[in-house]
Amino acid sequence: MKRIGILCHPLNKAARPMADELESFLSARGVSTWVCSAWEADEARGQLDGTDLILTVGGDGTILRAAQVVVSHPIPITGVNLGKLGFMTELGVTEAKDKLVALLAGEGWIDERAMLEAELKAPDSEGPPVLYALNDMVMARGEIARMVRVEAAIDGKALTTYRADGVILATATGSTGYSLSAGGPILHPQAKEFLLLPILPHLSLAYTLVLPSSVSVRLRINAAHPTTLSVDGHMNLSLPSGATLEVKQSAKKTRFLRVHSKTSFYGSLERRLKGKK
Repeated sequence: MKRIGILCHPLNKAARPMADELESFLSARGVSTWVCSAWEADEARGQLDGTDLILTVGGDGTILRAAQVVVSHPIPITGVNLGKLGFMTELGVTEAKDKLVALLAGEGWIDERAMLEAELKAPDSEGPPVLYALNDMVMARGEIARMVRVEAAIDGKALTTYRADGVILATATGSTGYSLSAGGPILHPQAKEFLLLPILPHLSLAYTLVLPSSVSVRLRINAAHPTTLSVDGHMNLSLPSGATLEVKQSAKKTRFLRVHSKTSFYGSLERRLKGKK
């Protein structure tokens, strides 16, 4: 590896010092590095040319932002965990330097994760024409605590009208996030299937659907008050009533460079669910 980018969480007091320490460590080994806030996506994208790896310093939220930065590039991500759960992060703080030496030596393996891709059809939408999510997309009520109606169709055929706080579409990676809190199942992170489930449904379909990667889902929201589309928890768009979201599995993937065992997901699942690093 000749060039590594480091994205850090700007509000975590330990993140920037750790990023600077890793930058010095890598520079001493002849690796060109750059450091940027994970919240400055445009600035980070401007430095991607020639970058072989993105290191994130923070938690899973930092990785979700990094995935948006590299979505159009085959650059892998390795996360150093300063957060609480760290389902997607790979390295603890105390082992980061030793494991980086192994990665620089060519050890490690690529873990590819499925992403969702969506087209939002809404008047005056300020979002990009195509949206990507590594974790989830959530169509839900806004600040007013009243349920919304979300019409759902699969491959063009009507499924149901959810009456709920909202609806979640989650990847296998996102199955341990908001989807899990809403009662969804945990999928193996490399599973191709994705999830469709309501948030606090009232007298409507209350089950989670596990959908094959080949289908497309259309969601149309109906509400008399402001509603929201949240993408990976940090891109939030206001939706008018009647807005539709066409979602499918993307051809794009998020790639992680791992150094731990491929079976470590099972061994660490209970520990991470309990919030232990």
